Amino acid sequence: MAEKHGDGRLVDPLGAAPSGIEDPSHTPPAAAAEERAKLRRGLGRVDVVLFLICTLVGLDTVGSVASYGGQAITWLLVLAVLFYIPSALLTAELGAAFPAEGGPYVWTRMAFGHYAGAVNNFLYWVSNPVWLGGPLAVTAVATVEGFYRNGEPLTGAGFYTFTFAFIWVGVASAVLSLRLGKWVPSLGALVRMVLLAFFTFSVVLYGIEHGVQGIAAGDLAPSWSVFLALGPVLLFNYVGFDVASSAAEEMHDPQRDVPFGILRSGAVAIASYALPVLGILVVLPTSSVSGLSGFLDAIRAAFTVYGGHIAQDGTVTLTGAGRVLADIAAGGFIIALLTSAVPWLMGSDRALAVSGYDGAAPRWLGVLSPRFGTPVRVNLLSGAISSAVCVLAHELSGSAAKYFGAVLALTLSLTLLSYIGILPSALVLRRKYPNVPRPFRVPGGMPVLVACTVATVALLLLGAITLLYPGFATDWLAGANPDDALPEGWSGQRLAYTVTQVVPLVMFFLIGTGFYLSGRRTRRR
Repeated sequence: MAEKHGDGRLVDPLGAAPSGIEDPSHTPPAAAAEERAKLRRGLGRVDVVLFLICTLVGLDTVGSVASYGGQAITWLLVLAVLFYIPSALLTAELGAAFPAEGGPYVWTRMAFGHYAGAVNNFLYWVSNPVWLGGPLAVTAVATVEGFYRNGEPLTGAGFYTFTFAFIWVGVASAVLSLRLGKWVPSLGALVRMVLLAFFTFSVVLYGIEHGVQGIAAGDLAPSWSVFLALGPVLLFNYVGFDVASSAAEEMHDPQRDVPFGILRSGAVAIASYALPVLGILVVLPTSSVSGLSGFLDAIRAAFTVYGGHIAQDGTVTLTGAGRVLADIAAGGFIIALLTSAVPWLMGSDRALAVSGYDGAAPRWLGVLSPRFGTPVRVNLLSGAISSAVCVLAHELSGSAAKYFGAVLALTLSLTLLSYIGILPSALVLRRKYPNVPRPFRVPGGMPVLVACTVATVALLLLGAITLLYPGFATDWLAGANPDDALPEGWSGQRLAYTVTQVVPLVMFFLIGTGFYLSGRRTRRR
């Protein structure tokens, strides 16, 4: 039963958005009340901050960013101003004004309708199991091989035992009720902060003992070609403020805690990206930084201050305390990788379940567990897709680097495309429902709101295009060849690479359309 708010609005006792805030032209299906009754509050203010830090600070792409040298620092800061801060402001307004379970889906549906909500939400959701079974699992395998197996590859049963355990531990964490499951991203946030703090401290010691590579002023000068190549990765790192809002009706006070969590975690996340990138560039020459293992290589080099040495050819040998501490750091890195996926699974799986009981996906997906209050069916589906991606990529690709590049690009493009639907919702809903109370508003009024929307959407669109067609617009530069921008291992294979990106995207759009059509019966009810 709903009860009266102080201003006369009806408020759901579970913490849902006031009923007057939901689209007046949309009557929620009967299934919505049935499923929402299973939700339980479990997130407080500190939980939201740690949840968002774990969501925003992903270490799997740090090596890819650092491989671009000093310009990585420049573009990291530029995009923080042009994209990160605007997207944080837009999401804070949406999360405070419309605190409904499945937030990103609900905002998009309210702004653009059920069909747009269905397709956009499918892209938003499916990118996460692809990410877990692809780049995250591959990076975790590379960590095990490099630190615990002396470079010997994991093959056969060993590979699948480790990767399936990695995937399904993440899925199991998402299945747990939020009161228990929230401790996984909280642990992940703490592990990140400790790991990055100790790495930074070690880099300082390394610089005192051995000197540093140094970054010349000219290395920081921005260039168009590097922006086109690096921009999509940075944009991917800079999205995720909305993930906690997918569990808005499980928060104690979402209208206050969401803006608070976004503004606090955002500052921590920027520092958490800048410090490891700077540390890598201080320890390693840019030419030796690998997108797959750059951060791990920097850890090895920096930890020689505790025991070990670096040969003239760059080979690192760790001994004594250096080896022990590096192995501990590698374990922390694997935990950070795993816990990167958990909050995204928790959020995107909830959003898909909400679309299921709201008539934008099959009804059987929109079922919450009476025991856990979580979308167990969607959780298991995410795990199955992650496992399939892991198996197919491992069996069909003969090169880890080539696989990493293709799957990472697909994950990035799916994610960026979904946010083209999510972030503009703030502007549309401000115009559509101007009288809805907004505990947090983008400061500066409508002009700033429009500027934030235009800047974020333009950057997302450019990033998605450059992922689908690496080298886009590089021929604007004298002597530039677009094919030189193809990921590692795809040289001379423009058509094959494009197929790996476009065909899955078209397939996902069609599946999203199918989800919308399958929800007709639910919508009619």
